[in-house]
Amino acid sequence: MIELKPLFIEGHPFTAVSVELPKTTLLAVYNDNGYIMCGALDVKLLNEKLADRHILAGRATGVRTIEQLLQAPMESVTFEAEKRGITIGTIGKDALLKMV
Repeated sequence: MIELKPLFIEGHPFTAVSVELPKTTLLAVYNDNGYIMCGALDVKLLNEKLADRHILAGRATGVRTIEQLLQAPMESVTFEAEKRGITIGTIGKDALLKMV
């Protein structure tokens, strides 16, 4: 099942996506500027192979729901996220607010 729903954080609009796959669920929350995602996100690939795209993203591991993703610390972030002040340990919700 795929669930797509609007989400507002301190009045700012985002979209939450949940994709149920066999034995795992992919989770992401995004806006027009960037996103946070579950452990399936390959930050190393974004930083190394796709660096020219300047992707603004963060990854949290060990999450199973959108709410957990919003409360989880970022385990890794892209170089572009670092430019916005998003660092390892930044809580998901706070990372998203720096993407506004």
